[in-house]
Amino acid sequence: MGLLSIIRKIKRKEKEMRILMVGLDNSGKTTIVLKINGEDTSVISPTLGFNIKTITYQKYTLNIWDVGGQRTIRSYWRNYFEQTDGLVWVVDSSDLRRLDDCKMELDNLLKEERLSGASLLILANKQDIKGALTPAEIAKDPKLFCACCVRMCCMFARKVSYKCMIGD
Repeated sequence: MGLLSIIRKIKRKEKEMRILMVGLDNSGKTTIVLKINGEDTSVISPTLGFNIKTITYQKYTLNIWDVGGQRTIRSYWRNYFEQTDGLVWVVDSSDLRRLDDCKMELDNLLKEERLSGASLLILANKQDIKGALTPAEIAKDPKLFCACCVRMCCMFARKVSYKCMIGD
């Protein structure tokens, strides 16, 4: 048994989870994290680098790493993969012209060996915008995100449920 395996077992007992939140720029990652944490979302600027928020819910401690999604910094995402327990991929379901790019980036992430043990949640964000694809439409299209768990998310219309993220 390697050191990494031992550390992961200890981590599970403590119910501490490292969540990596990624997606293309302007998909709403930072808004989701701030809303979950009950913070103001009236002024949000693009994330250049990353933000970390620690949220405690029931017996869980979630360390959420909100990583910027601009094309120029996507190559740095790999620096955040180590010891990731959960991967939240945020899709701007109203940005139809970039869905192919979104799918390509997710495919690249899913090939990463260091993310192989992480759980995946795809959030179809911005459901309140007219013309946005529904989670069912995103999940059904084989060019997009087939065989993945896609959940609906609209940060301005409703509160995010912790249960959506931790599966209670």
